[in-house]
Amino acid sequence: MKFDTIAAIATPIGTAGISVIRVSGDEAMEKVNLIFKGKDLTKVKSHTIHYGHILNEDGSILDEVMVSVFIAPKSFTKENVVEISTHGGVLITQKVLERVLDTGIKMAEPGEFSKRAYLNGRIDLVQAEAIMDLIHATNENAIKVANRALGRKTSDMIEKLKSKVLTMIAQIEVNIDYPEYDDAIVMSKEIIYPRVIGLIEEINDILVHSKKTQYIREGVKTVIVGRPNVGKSSLLNALLDEERAIVSDVEGTTRDTIDAYVNLGGITLQLIDTAGIRKTDDFVEKIGVERSKKALEQAELVLLVLDLSKNLTDLDKDLLEETKNYNRIIIGNKKDLPKKLEIETVVEISSLAKDGLENLEKEILRTLKLDKLNDKDFNYLSNVRHIQKLKEARTALESVVDGINMDMPVDLYAVDLTRAWNLLGEILGNANYGDLLTELFSKFCLGK
Repeated sequence: MKFDTIAAIATPIGTAGISVIRVSGDEAMEKVNLIFKGKDLTKVKSHTIHYGHILNEDGSILDEVMVSVFIAPKSFTKENVVEISTHGGVLITQKVLERVLDTGIKMAEPGEFSKRAYLNGRIDLVQAEAIMDLIHATNENAIKVANRALGRKTSDMIEKLKSKVLTMIAQIEVNIDYPEYDDAIVMSKEIIYPRVIGLIEEINDILVHSKKTQYIREGVKTVIVGRPNVGKSSLLNALLDEERAIVSDVEGTTRDTIDAYVNLGGITLQLIDTAGIRKTDDFVEKIGVERSKKALEQAELVLLVLDLSKNLTDLDKDLLEETKNYNRIIIGNKKDLPKKLEIETVVEISSLAKDGLENLEKEILRTLKLDKLNDKDFNYLSNVRHIQKLKEARTALESVVDGINMDMPVDLYAVDLTRAWNLLGEILGNANYGDLLTELFSKFCLGK
């Protein structure tokens, strides 16, 4: 596949020590050579850096630069790549880019370098997505997840599943098309059934562990709920260590949901401080209560705040009942005041005094099952697209089980197995029938 040579600024626009302009394509060295005064870039070795100047159209010096050269296929895109390190001013960077484009090089589209790396087989789709995950990571653990995916740990896990499915497809095809092939395993229902069940169990295990990885990558939607004036906004401020929400003794001060992000133990929580859930005749507050209920429906973690200095109210009891089926932590606030509330399994804190927050952090990680992470926990799926495709692959394998239970012919199982194989391939971005044939024939010497 042949592409145009493209260029773009690879570093953020602004004032800095340097800016980098990346050029990729067959003509990268030849084109940049037209505006570069220094060594002949077409004759230098790969992975070398060269001092020189970018020239204006009239031959005068535009900027003093360092130019890095990467010869195909040993580059990020598997194409010839030139990276020009200019001085980091907004205007000078733009001017150098304009000179690069003057040579006939095209402006790159957003993400086009990574797209080329994928299309040229340098990375698969999981790795391409991991690049953006790494750039947008909001905590250290999210960086670990992205690096594992970038290093093919996630891809290898999916490839192993694909290989097991492919082996069954190939063996079934051998039985159908080459019955005289004596070395082939006769793929009976008794052989296929336990293999498919084993694959479904593997996928279920991956999906269970992937929930943790998804929390690490995307953060956890965490809703703070409670009746008015129990200290929800004070808790939000304490966790953020800043005065983000207005705190007042007047009930109904918080009229709307408030979003904020906080890192706790290497996990990002999207904190949503809700309006106190209660019956009210105030029109504006009523809208806030409805939004609070909607936020609760989408919550992945609920922090239910109760007032330790007061007895349990009917509204407290309603909220305890309403949130019982959620990932929930019951927090007893105002532990600095005389205690009246008696309830089990409560984390006692004082938001104003910032007392007990360390215990709350531990309980949050324990509830989310993120308190004892190990290296393997960073290898699972974290992308919603990947998880959905894996679930679809599981459904296709479950169809094979249904077919076996209905005593359908063995050759029909290959249809659902092929569908599962393709869905797994869609995760990596390499699914098509031609690939299936290539892999299938590489495993068996069909027809000799």
